[in-house]
Formats: sequence, structure tokens, C-alpha cells
Amino acid sequence: MAARATAGRSRAGARRAPAAQKRRPAARKRRPAARSGPSRIKWDRIGRIALTLVLAAVLYSYLNPAIDFVKTYTATTAAKADLHELQETNRRLHRRVQSSDDPSVLNHEARTQGMVADGETPIVVRGLGG
Repeated sequence: MAARATAGRSRAGARRAPAAQKRRPAARKRRPAARSGPSRIKWDRIGRIALTLVLAAVLYSYLNPAIDFVKTYTATTAAKADLHELQETNRRLHRRVQSSDDPSVLNHEARTQGMVADGETPIVVRGLGG
């Protein structure tokens, strides 16, 4: 038995040796080395360009509302000027209506229209118009 045991061991040892040689260590995943040279991507530059494009898009989106705001502001200013002018005209006409009952105002308006009061003699002068 001893021969068998040693023979078995030698055979087992012989069997194990090729198996041990076949085993390889587990492959490690290696990162490629950082490239140097002109083919490297410059992410900081790409980031700046992207941010500039985003800023331009945001400014463009504010452009139409800003133009509308300016147009509305100028229209409002013009409307306010018209409003003040119309209010002044309204005040003037209101004062004229209020004073239309005064006899002196009625007499003045009648004279501007060429009317003559009772008992007056109308006189027409020709040839003074130039």
C-alpha cells in the first residue's frame, strides 16, 4: 500500500502540475494611459463654448419680450400725452358749456356770427379786405 500511496501521490502530483501551470492570474481591467498631444479633448473649452451657447439662447429668448416691452412703453407714453391733451380739451369745453348761460358770452358769440341787437342799425363796409 505504501507503494500505491507514493505512486498515487506521484501521479497526483504529476496531474496537479499541469493544472497549476494552466491557471493564470485574473486579468485586471486597466485604464488606458492619458493621452498627451493634439488629439486630447479639451473639456474646459467645450464647456465654455456650451455655456456661451446656452447664454446666447437665453438672451435670444428674452429678446422678443424686451422689444414688446419697449413698444408698449412708448405706446403708453404717447397714450398718456394724448390723454392729457384730451383732458385739457374736455376742461376747456366744460368751462365753455358752463359759461354759455352768461349774457355777456351770448352777446359776444352773437356778434362774432354777425348778428345785430334790437334797435341797432347794421352797417356794411366794403373794400377793406385788401
